[in-house]
Amino acid sequence: MPRDVLSIGQVRIHSGGATREEAMKEAADILESAGAVTSKYFDAMQQREETVSTYMGNELAIPHGTNETKDAILESALSVVRYDGGVDWGGEPVTFVIGIAGKGDEHLEILSQIAILFSDEDEVARLKQADAPEALYQALAAVNDA
Repeated sequence: MPRDVLSIGQVRIHSGGATREEAMKEAADILESAGAVTSKYFDAMQQREETVSTYMGNELAIPHGTNETKDAILESALSVVRYDGGVDWGGEPVTFVIGIAGKGDEHLEILSQIAILFSDEDEVARLKQADAPEALYQALAAVNDA
């Protein structure tokens, strides 16, 4: 039985904003604390961002590493941070930063789950109204069934 990709400890809500760099660092730090990635993963996220933006629309960015840096991933996991003050993601407004580490091809299934959730504006509004990390976690817990 694989462990859940998302646990309550990997979900945070900030009342303020952050820079894209700070948001990526926090995403990488949460994944590292969860034992999912090595300290090299933040660099991998930055490399990915330099070649292609991980902004997905609907206030969502999903920073993740490049294929060449797969060795920095120990197991699949997610980090979810909501910045109520927003993040300027290369000119796009972002509220949700979801860090993804996928072992093998597991990230593709996780990505599709998140994409489906965030393609629904009512769902995004519901996620923005979650008043505590626990409530945000409950709203996203379906990713563990992927």
